[in-house]
Amino acid sequence: MSIRQYRPRRYARSGASRRQLFLLYLGLIGVIGLQVSYPLVHGETLRIITLVTVYLAAAVMLLHSYYAFGFRYALTFAAVTFAYALGIESLGVKTGWPFGRYHYSLTLGTQIFGVPLLVPFAWIMLTYPLVIAARRAAAHWVFLYGGIGLMIWDLFLDPQMVDAGRWTWKIVGPRVPYEPMIPLSNSAGWLFSGMGLMALLHLVLPRDRRKNSINSLAPDVLLFWSFLSGIIGNIFFFHHTHIAIFAGLLFGIYLLPYVFQLRFGRPETA
Repeated sequence: MSIRQYRPRRYARSGASRRQLFLLYLGLIGVIGLQVSYPLVHGETLRIITLVTVYLAAAVMLLHSYYAFGFRYALTFAAVTFAYALGIESLGVKTGWPFGRYHYSLTLGTQIFGVPLLVPFAWIMLTYPLVIAARRAAAHWVFLYGGIGLMIWDLFLDPQMVDAGRWTWKIVGPRVPYEPMIPLSNSAGWLFSGMGLMALLHLVLPRDRRKNSINSLAPDVLLFWSFLSGIIGNIFFFHHTHIAIFAGLLFGIYLLPYVFQLRFGRPETA
C-alpha cells in the first residue's frame, strides 16, 4: 500500500518552458546591452536605441508577467498601466499638473493627445518590477512603497532624457536637489501619481501564487541594474556625479527592505 500526496487539479501549476525562459532572458540581455551602448552613440542611432530599449524592456516585463502570473494578470497590468499613464501624462502636458510645465520632443515618435506612444510603455517598464518589490517588501503599504520607487527611479531617468532633448521643462519654483534642469514639482507628481497607480494595480491585480518554475529574477535584474547603471552612467558618462550620489543613495536605501525580503523573507507569492 502506498500513500501519495493528493493535489487537486485546479491547484496544479505549469511552469515556463526552457524555450520561454530563453526568450525572456534573451530579451533582458538585449535591454541591458542597449542600455550599455546608450552613452557610446549619438544622433539618430541614440534616438533609435532609446525607442527600442523602452519597447523591448516593456515587452520583457509583460512577457514575465504572463509566464509568472498568467494571461489575466498580464492583460490587466498592461491595460491599467497604459491607460493610467496616458491619462496622467496627457493631463500633465495640457495643464502642467501634477508634474509641472513640460512638453515632449517629436523625436520620441508618434504622439497621442500630445504624449508619445513610447511614454506609457516606459511606465510599464518601470512599474512592473516595483509592483513585485512593493508587494513583497511592504505588503500593507504597496501604494506608498511603489510610489516612492517610481519617484526615485525618475531621479536617474529625467536628467538623462532632458540632456538628450527628449522633453523640455519650463522651470517654475524650486528644483530637485542637484538636478537644476528638473522642477521639484516633477518629483511630487511622480510620487502622488505613482501612489495612485500602485494602489489601483494592487487592488485589481490577481494575487495567486507564481507558477513553480519561474521566479522574479528578470524584473529584479532590471530593477537592480537600473540602480547600478544609474550610478555608473552619471559618474563616468553623463558627468552628473552629484546626481549619481544623491539619487544612488536614495535608491539604495529604498531597495534595502526588498533586498532583506529576498534574502530572509517569506517564500515568493503574488
